[in-house]
Amino acid sequence: MPARVYRGRVSIEGGSGDRVRALGSELRRLHDRIRDVLEDARDGLDPVLGATALGEDVAVRCRAVCTTLDAHHRDEDSALFPWLRRERPDLDEVIGRLEQDHSMIGTLLAGLDRVLREGAGADVVLRHLEGVDAIMESHFRYEERVLVPILDAEEGSGPALPQRFWSVQ
Repeated sequence: MPARVYRGRVSIEGGSGDRVRALGSELRRLHDRIRDVLEDARDGLDPVLGATALGEDVAVRCRAVCTTLDAHHRDEDSALFPWLRRERPDLDEVIGRLEQDHSMIGTLLAGLDRVLREGAGADVVLRHLEGVDAIMESHFRYEERVLVPILDAEEGSGPALPQRFWSVQ
């Protein structure tokens, strides 16, 4: 479904009419979908279920975590954060912290990608996923606590976010 941003709200076209949702609420929904992608990857490595080898399906799930989270953060860095800095200069410190988180998560994702390419065992990959999950969850909670109320209340024209921002691959 195509999405348009109007007066700080996301308009998603389709169905019996346009649905309009606040940007912050949409961001929270997107975070939940990313959490699901990571949980799906982790489920394939659950030691309780006896996962000892890294099957191709699980590797694909882990790469989906890397791709999805990296793309989401690149879109925030290139569109959402610059727009917020223009509209709300008082958020510069908050955005700086979020950008630092993006850098740290990017390093963790690169480590996960490396162990996948090296053919590491399930236990090593699981430790990397758990590290990504811990930092990602802290980052998402902070972003949701601080930015979601601001985005939901924003009355400006909204950021020029690409359509892919609102979907999880």
